[in-house]
Amino acid sequence: MPLHETLAAEPTTDIVVALPFVAAARAASAPALGRFGRLYGSSPVMQEVYRMIEKVAPTEATVFITGESGCGKELVARTIHERSARAHGAFVAINCGAIPQNLIEAELFGHERGAFTGANRQHRGCFERAEGGTLFLDEITEMAPEMQVRLLRVLETGRFMRVGGDGEIKTNVRVLTATNRDALDAVRDGRLREDLMYRLAVFPITLPPLRDREGDTELLAEHFLQNLNVEAGASKRFSRAALTTIRAYHWPGNVRELKNAVHRAFIMAEDVVELDLAGLACPAVEGECLRVPVGTSLAEMERQAIFATLDHCRGNKRRAAEMLGVSLKTLYNRLTAYQAEGARLASM
Repeated sequence: MPLHETLAAEPTTDIVVALPFVAAARAASAPALGRFGRLYGSSPVMQEVYRMIEKVAPTEATVFITGESGCGKELVARTIHERSARAHGAFVAINCGAIPQNLIEAELFGHERGAFTGANRQHRGCFERAEGGTLFLDEITEMAPEMQVRLLRVLETGRFMRVGGDGEIKTNVRVLTATNRDALDAVRDGRLREDLMYRLAVFPITLPPLRDREGDTELLAEHFLQNLNVEAGASKRFSRAALTTIRAYHWPGNVRELKNAVHRAFIMAEDVVELDLAGLACPAVEGECLRVPVGTSLAEMERQAIFATLDHCRGNKRRAAEMLGVSLKTLYNRLTAYQAEGARLASM
């Protein structure tokens, strides 16, 4: 459905803003019920993801998972683990961006008692806890360069040393990594060492954003709703209008935003679940122009222009940034802010 058909035209007076693209021209079968491991979806793009997981899961190859925030990268990693020969072992996940840089070395490799102030006991790091299983390093591009050097050495030698230790420990761990950034962009921006990228990306998997997963949005929403019904002992259902909204909305926050929106609507509903996404509506594109009501704030106009341009560029952030006349970093910062705001509104 074209974006301009997803919104009701409220005011009769609009501001028409020309977009940067004014002159531009616009495998495996799905598993039963659209489920594959911990993933849900029967769209062609997800079927391709399932096919890749099936191929790589039984191997020992490192897998580099890329995709926008909220699209389910950790679920891909868990599915790979559960379909591998290491399924009996532990799955240990760590978000490299959520741990202070002065603590991440001890978190990854552990530390000996007395290694630093406050180290009053020996600590087993992620590599030891994941022994025989899988270690998932999320947001790998947020790891400091000096730590990336240490990680590369561990991957190449299969050995590491605890902080404050004097002996090497042999490790048997499969490493999976993920980032919401384009890998080559991260290398160019100095966020990811090139040698580490090639070591981690033996088998890359790109997870598509929810807006590109035709037909999956409603399936996922129904899945989330049924889970909530089971937990609460309820039998709530979506209204027809709610399903229309779910299909039409852009979902910039991806599956996470959808899940939060369904949860909020479930809490508010009696028997019939309605979804009110006013304020999170998709930009209204008409031909080569973006149509917005008079009185729309400059910040909101900017938000709508960004999403419309991303749509036109099929999610290619570098191309969208060039068309918008901003740096790639600026575009990432804007998208991160929009995602946080969408999650906040969905959880109210």
